[in-house]
Amino acid sequence: MSGGVDSSLAAALLVEEGFDVVGVTLLVGGAGDEVSAAGRGAGLSRGTVDRARDVARALGIRHLVVDAGAAFRRDVLEPFRAGYLNGRTPNPCVECNARVKFPVLLEHARALGCDVLATGHYARTDRDPDRGCIRLLRGADRSKDQSYFLWGLSQDHLRFARFPVGHLTKEEVRARAQARGFRAEGWRESQDVCFGSGDPYFRWLEAGADVGPRGGWIRDTSGRVLGSHRGVHRYTIGQRRGLGIALGKPRYVVRIDPEDRSVVVGNAADLMSDALVGSDVHVVSGGDVGEGPVWAKIRYRHAPSKARVERVPGGIRVEFEAPQRAVTPGQSVVFYRGDEVLGGAVIRAPGGRPAAARGNRAGAVGGVGGGTQDLTGSSVAPYSPDGERGIRRRDGRVVEGGGLENR
Repeated sequence: MSGGVDSSLAAALLVEEGFDVVGVTLLVGGAGDEVSAAGRGAGLSRGTVDRARDVARALGIRHLVVDAGAAFRRDVLEPFRAGYLNGRTPNPCVECNARVKFPVLLEHARALGCDVLATGHYARTDRDPDRGCIRLLRGADRSKDQSYFLWGLSQDHLRFARFPVGHLTKEEVRARAQARGFRAEGWRESQDVCFGSGDPYFRWLEAGADVGPRGGWIRDTSGRVLGSHRGVHRYTIGQRRGLGIALGKPRYVVRIDPEDRSVVVGNAADLMSDALVGSDVHVVSGGDVGEGPVWAKIRYRHAPSKARVERVPGGIRVEFEAPQRAVTPGQSVVFYRGDEVLGGAVIRAPGGRPAAARGNRAGAVGGVGGGTQDLTGSSVAPYSPDGERGIRRRDGRVVEGGGLENR
């Protein structure tokens, strides 16, 4: 329980169903440490604990606080820091869910004799009777769906997981919470990142580690020097603002090379790529994501694009039906078929021929690079799910309530 509206209503719904609920607030840092210094997000402040405790008291349930600071630093913060210092843009929320939140909470749930772990995520699950596995499904509210951040969950996690608000829209959640007398003041949006709100990430990165030599050159795609910068960790693919150069027309970061500390900028067309290569592949429900076409998302707010996936040495290659903008190393590519989350991978690089060289698709994985074709006016295939699938209710006693509003 984070004290937010989603986990609060999740706990309330379980209580009303007659379950014995225990609310748990997961702390990922303490006052004055480097986690708290990075921001004031969910799970960090004293106010978070107080709000969650107030909700638990109002519901008549027990409330526990679990310190996960060491695991968060080891499995989220340090990889995040290392990624940025090596020119990548990691997604800490994906790593936190798979490596900290669900493992830590599930361990405590079992220690308490709990059967199910419930959270406030906008996602759903059901059981596939043919495969005998648990499927992860998108939340009913497409604007708040958080399944993208859950692709790293294992079957062990999903067998215990329950998402009580996953079948509701955000408006319905707010209305039901208010009807139960929960105060609206202080409710945060569910998409708030759990650290880093406040100062820019790079200030925390520079303060918390010896980043070594920082400066380097800003170049165009031909290699011509356009200016200098103060560290590759201050940039991400697709970035336009804050480049520190004035060229009279928009320029974007299209490549980051941590080896020679160069940041390469180009025009909008240089951001386009029709393929990518990924590693750390995880399949949620068994099988293979390469069995037929899928819909792929390369970032949370990205519209899914139709794609094909093939296994290659060390990972996968994803080929898109329409070129994608700003394929970013370190981010996640997540695969869907209808509402089901098939799995995902960590993006290592744009892969294949540049978008301008599209045509005959035969051949092996090509070199790394963005496209050069002017794609103004080109369309991305719309997402067309197979249809709504309602969550199947499972018998069992739910005793660990709460949830986590952030990803």
